[in-house]
Amino acid sequence: MNDIPFQLNSKLPQVGTTIFTVMSALAAEHQAINLSQGFPDFPLDEQLLTLIGEKYKAGLNQYAPMPGVPALREAIVEKCRLRYGIHLHADDNITVTPGATEAIFAAITAVVHPGDEVIVFEPAYDCYIPAIELAGAKVISIPLKGPDYRIPWSEMTQYISPKTSMIIFNTPHNPTGTVWEESDLAQLYQLVKDTNIILLSDEVYEHIYFDTEQTASILRHPQLAERSFAVYSFGKTFHATGWKVGYVIAPKELTKEFRKVHQFNVFSTHTPIQHALATHMQNPAHYEALPTFYQQKRDYFLELIKDLPFTFTPSKGSYFQVVDYSAVSSLNDLDFAKKLTIEAGVATVPVSAFYSRGSKEKFIRFCFAKKEETLLAAAERLRKYFAL
Repeated sequence: MNDIPFQLNSKLPQVGTTIFTVMSALAAEHQAINLSQGFPDFPLDEQLLTLIGEKYKAGLNQYAPMPGVPALREAIVEKCRLRYGIHLHADDNITVTPGATEAIFAAITAVVHPGDEVIVFEPAYDCYIPAIELAGAKVISIPLKGPDYRIPWSEMTQYISPKTSMIIFNTPHNPTGTVWEESDLAQLYQLVKDTNIILLSDEVYEHIYFDTEQTASILRHPQLAERSFAVYSFGKTFHATGWKVGYVIAPKELTKEFRKVHQFNVFSTHTPIQHALATHMQNPAHYEALPTFYQQKRDYFLELIKDLPFTFTPSKGSYFQVVDYSAVSSLNDLDFAKKLTIEAGVATVPVSAFYSRGSKEKFIRFCFAKKEETLLAAAERLRKYFAL
């Protein structure tokens, strides 16, 4: 079937295929090494895989409870007590979701009304704005400038209005690799403390941070946490992005509203994996080791590309590295990324794809969540391409 015998009024007329799909498809077409889409290429923990198999065989294959398997929610409670020093209630504050994207969508849909305004800092992960638009709200986009991508706190009051219902932010940040500091949370609190603004903190890379003992989290700021949705991803933590399992932490009243949407969107999340994670999380060694694990990968990758004609500030978090290529090309970043994919055999993502109105800055993003041999092969291709 091709044409339809009626006029269709699209709710998202500006939305096309995501840049991740475009660049991964181009990488496959040209046999390029794919450092564009953010997924690891190394194996998962064998113990966790064994646990999942055991849960399948034990018959845990039917619907999970809508908020999530109780044992997993209790494991999250304990993790947050140890990591963030907070005391949550599994029934009132935690909902397990099929990935962080669903959590973000449900949070926005639950509390954002038609005519509201929602503040988004760009570059931003590409699921935020479509969800806001589907809720009938107006996006207030605040573009950040590289290479530091800091929030312009001194200018923020001009973006707040009586219609502002939510502010969305992400730390550690995709695509830029920046992280928020405690001072950012303090300034955010001063901005919202006398308002009804709800916060959505996308913290899916919570365990992937570098050169510091910890990164700022909204969960460590009680006054902000009481007006916030905080979103997390097991896929990022356990190197299994295809599982699409995450969770959201929120105060009781926000959780109640969240679940109203969640239950009619997906209802529940993959059951055997939830049970396996509940058991596996009893030993926190895996996620406690993630900062060192990924910092070694970052450092290895940066050593490989240090002589390439790029400039960069080392990533502070996530498993992405942004580089400035302006010294070697006047092409816009999408065309340059495509050129590297086709001619050099290495796929990246243009950072302008994370801006709703594009960007003229010349930055591309590499994913270094790869085996060392993958990163080495990519660097060798780039060295050959630039004749180094």
